[in-house]
Amino acid sequence: MRKTIFVISLFLILASCNRGNNHYDASGTFEATEIIISAEANGKILAFVVEEGQQLQVGEKVGYIDTAQLYLQKKQLEANIRAVEARRPEIRTQIAALEQQIKTQQTEKQRVENLLKANAANQKQLDDINASIELLKRQLDALKSSLTITVSGITHDVATLEVQIAQLDDRLKKSQIINPIKGTVLVKYAQPNEMTAQGKALYKIADLDNMFLRAYITSDQLTQVKLGQTVSVFADYGKGSKEYQGIITWISDQAEFTPKTIQTRNERANLVYAVKIAVKNDGFLKSGMYGEVKLN
Repeated sequence: MRKTIFVISLFLILASCNRGNNHYDASGTFEATEIIISAEANGKILAFVVEEGQQLQVGEKVGYIDTAQLYLQKKQLEANIRAVEARRPEIRTQIAALEQQIKTQQTEKQRVENLLKANAANQKQLDDINASIELLKRQLDALKSSLTITVSGITHDVATLEVQIAQLDDRLKKSQIINPIKGTVLVKYAQPNEMTAQGKALYKIADLDNMFLRAYITSDQLTQVKLGQTVSVFADYGKGSKEYQGIITWISDQAEFTPKTIQTRNERANLVYAVKIAVKNDGFLKSGMYGEVKLN
């Protein structure tokens, strides 16, 4: 009987030692990067192919919001641009007549100068031609200035309309519901044919392939960790645990009181520091799952 009691006592002592060797340095819970995708336009949701649990890729189109009015506004602006462009003057054509008159008068001037040298014409004839050429040149300059101002105004009007079209194109683009990150849909907030508004939540998505363990360490352990450090992470599966390799990606610079649901190596510690440890998910890790950390 005494021998049996001795064996049991020895077994309990060894078990206790074994538990001491498996003691973890910190613990916490797993979490994923979650994003709530909101509408960027107002109107009726005409299509929305999103389901909870569905895996989405970056840039995948999952729906669109009614764009009929935006499309009609764009067509109207394009028609306005064509109407404005139709008023753009042909500068070369409109100044050609005056340039030809100036050229004719210059030819006449040359003829009169020759006649004047031969005493077959008088000075008044030459002066009249010079005055006529000067007047035509001033008319040409004035016409060029007027046409330039007209063209500049039309160009400005067209540019203004093109900016309005660009704004509509942006609104049309935002009417398409494009998934921004690779992940799994957690919650679906909207349905097809519902009215939505800019900023209204449509669905929540999380990157479950790359999880984080948010754990808490004491001030004594703070000197043992650094960014980029590799540590051992153990996921608690109830009846057992599974080991993963993790990398410390964030260390809080402020201490906080120990969360009620978290135990640290030193249970008497009042203040702890939060750390985030990146872990590659093999499909078994879930948000909210309990985990422990062993510093390597």
